[in-house]
Amino acid sequence: MILNLGLILRHFRLERISNVVVAAIFGILTADFGSGLVHWGADTWGSVDLPIVGKNFLRPFREHHIDPTSITRHDFIETNGDNFMVALPILGKLAWNFFTKTNAEIQQDYAISAYLFLCSIFIAMTNQIHKWSHTYWGLPKWVLFLQNHHIILPRRHHRIHHVAPHETYFCITTGWLNWPLEKIKFWSALEAIIELSTGHKPRADDFKWAQKRT
Repeated sequence: MILNLGLILRHFRLERISNVVVAAIFGILTADFGSGLVHWGADTWGSVDLPIVGKNFLRPFREHHIDPTSITRHDFIETNGDNFMVALPILGKLAWNFFTKTNAEIQQDYAISAYLFLCSIFIAMTNQIHKWSHTYWGLPKWVLFLQNHHIILPRRHHRIHHVAPHETYFCITTGWLNWPLEKIKFWSALEAIIELSTGHKPRADDFKWAQKRT
């Protein structure tokens, strides 16, 4: 992250600022949508009894609905390790491009680099941002500033998702896309298409999971 930030700043040209800002915003929106897609999939489909996937991927999402503050008791590696692993190849490829391409090629692809950089940073930080949205004391002032100005996921905004049956406001990076996706009924329409195509009902495992936990 630090290496790429240095390279981004080194090659920055003021005349490209409008393209860079637009690219950066789209990078953040991509990360936000990606967080929503993964969150929706893990909350909505499959069973915790599935081999490998159920225990290692679906179970933490289902447990989070029953004990939302459990994420605040995870250390930095447990919270962020998976997302950093996703972001690492993108950041590695970006650094490789900066070191191997000519200055003209770097300038030509600069907006794409800005897009990928911001996208990968927000992907990496998604679970940490999510953790902050469930932390109600001891947060640094700069985190509270970002939450209060909706630059990252605000605490009050994320509470909407935690109202049963947990079928809305899935985006957990910035939450910018939650309202528009809800207005166009994106998730419910996608669920209807999948149910019609496969016969599987969304969140069919939730009641059984709650009974097990009880």
